[in-house]
Amino acid sequence: MLQLVDIHTSYGKSQVLWGVSLKLDEGTIVGILGRNGMGKTTIINSIMGFIPPHRGKILIKGKDVTCLEPNIIANMGVALVPQGRRIFPSLSVKENLTIASRKRGQNNIWSLDKIYTLFPSLKARENFKGNLLSGGEQQMLSIGRALMTNPEILLMDEPSEGLAPLIVQELGGIIKELNKNGLSILLVEQNINLAVSLVNYIYLIEKGIVVYESSPEIFEKEEGVKEMYIGLSKFD
Repeated sequence: MLQLVDIHTSYGKSQVLWGVSLKLDEGTIVGILGRNGMGKTTIINSIMGFIPPHRGKILIKGKDVTCLEPNIIANMGVALVPQGRRIFPSLSVKENLTIASRKRGQNNIWSLDKIYTLFPSLKARENFKGNLLSGGEQQMLSIGRALMTNPEILLMDEPSEGLAPLIVQELGGIIKELNKNGLSILLVEQNINLAVSLVNYIYLIEKGIVVYESSPEIFEKEEGVKEMYIGLSKFD
């Protein structure tokens, strides 16, 4: 579904990614883990075309999209749940959702009613402005807005950030359900326990380089790797 091949990305003269290669197979959840400032969000920004790489290739379903505009990439079936939610605070819940509505050939799974079924609290607050929602509700709205584009690939950048543990647990169940419904998901996450419980494969990023990759089962046993690159010890 998605493949990065030797991606190098810079902000002006400051290079952030140094030859990142990874792939997301159809129907899987792939996790990108690492500490703050290591380049995880830059990977997402490169995929979406916000900051095109100056070297390497990004392929979506085999097509080179490296230099395409973000709207073209989005129209190819890629949706983003951005870090910090970034909902429209002055718009109502319903307006936030309907403004993103897209039909995509035969793949029109998500409608307003389907989003309200997935997130009943949004239905109860559909006329509330976005800035009146709780943090958890705003995150659900951000996810719902992305789903309204009827994507095949969902990019999620730190979806658990700032959420209470019970909401994080609920979020994990939602991500699993979305994957069961056919979405291929690239998950950037600092909550290691959440990520390991969800993903099929892990890439660990350090200073813009993939320094480790494995299945979550193998990663769980790699105490030295976790301590070196994430700051976790066996006592955490």
